[in-house]
Amino acid sequence: MSALQPRFGSVRCLSPAGLHPMAYTEWGEPANPRVLICVHGLTRVGRDFDRLARALADRYRVVCPDVVGRGRSDWLRDPQHYHVAQYVADMVTLIARLGVESVHWVGTSMGGLIGIMLAGQPGSPIAKLVINDVGPTLDAVALARIGEYLGKPVRFADLEQAVDYIAAISAPFELRTRDEWREITETVVRPIRDQQGDGWVLHYDPRVAVPFRAVTPESAAAGEAAMWKLYDAIACPTLLVRGEFSDLLTRETARAMTQRGPRAKLVEIAGVGHAPMFMHDGQIAVVRDFLLGG
Repeated sequence: MSALQPRFGSVRCLSPAGLHPMAYTEWGEPANPRVLICVHGLTRVGRDFDRLARALADRYRVVCPDVVGRGRSDWLRDPQHYHVAQYVADMVTLIARLGVESVHWVGTSMGGLIGIMLAGQPGSPIAKLVINDVGPTLDAVALARIGEYLGKPVRFADLEQAVDYIAAISAPFELRTRDEWREITETVVRPIRDQQGDGWVLHYDPRVAVPFRAVTPESAAAGEAAMWKLYDAIACPTLLVRGEFSDLLTRETARAMTQRGPRAKLVEIAGVGHAPMFMHDGQIAVVRDFLLGG
């Protein structure tokens, strides 16, 4: 099989409620010891990184997991375990499966938070870190916007109706064509047949909203302080990518991230909100140059 064709695998991970398979898509030479892990956002899947993975498959074994509860991965028995600490534990299991001592990491939104938590651990396996449009401090208005659609039951009559929906809730991605919107929709919906007939639904566990909606101002403040502490402990080279119009990662937070902890290098993507999707050549070049340079 060509290194530019995806391979599919899974690894069995552990939560307090039992075992669950986590699926992943893999690109590049399977024996390449240089591994890049790419982790998606809250309701997305690993296939978001198809274009980035193809562009880097000549240099890396690129592994793109579906975080538990999303895509081809299992759903957790207890939705209270849909939190970043569980996802970090799953990624440690994945890295053990891959058989490497260190990895490079690209994390979008939730995937960036997972990366911060893992990179901030003593003895972390992350040797280079790309954080895409997220930080320890998250804008409350943006979180409210996400909460408006997270976990809500939606059903589509056909794929084109699903494309319309994804293009609407993900408008800040600023994709250029209908085909691009279709590309990132096909992997986050699945066909269904039931009493209502044939249709399409979103390909994630709607119960991921349970812990999201349980957050209080007090728990949010404690979580933010803990995330800054982890960020300050990161020692590896770090790139922070921000969409120019991001409502989740403010300029103030991004600036702070360049001045403390790993003192991240900041690159702002013009004309994009939350979050850059690394589908276009210029955005891919930003990541490639950082990971392979120096």
